[in-house]
Amino acid sequence: MDQTGRDDAPASPEETAAASPGLLDDIGRLGRAFRQLFGAQLHLLAAELGLARSAVHWLLVAALAATVAAVGLGLTLLGLAGWLLAQWFGSWAWALLGLALLELGFLAGAVVLFRRCMHWMTLPATRREWSAMMREALHRPEPRDDAPPEDAP
Repeated sequence: MDQTGRDDAPASPEETAAASPGLLDDIGRLGRAFRQLFGAQLHLLAAELGLARSAVHWLLVAALAATVAAVGLGLTLLGLAGWLLAQWFGSWAWALLGLALLELGFLAGAVVLFRRCMHWMTLPATRREWSAMMREALHRPEPRDDAPPEDAP
């Protein structure tokens, strides 16, 4: 009890000053906790980015290995086809000419398909659909984890 007779009043100014550092301590601990939490999040993000960077390098190595293997397989199959054509025609010259014509046909088909696809992309309806799709993708709200799925009943 203080001089006024109240039980809940602080007895001296020292007790009032002691309450303030407790609040400052709590605020300091809260700040340290946030720093530790976000520091851990930043550390985790850095680790994930490091893994992603490593994964990209390994993906490029795997793509290079797959390309080398595919080219090797293609050359092997062309050699086999050339040998079979040489057996059939009885001449390596005719077999190589047949392979050259076959490859030229595939190349022409790929060029025609590429030009047709580029033509489809330049059609007005396709341009409108493409621009509408890009606008929709840019203005689509980001999905939230706490939101229910759109197709849920």
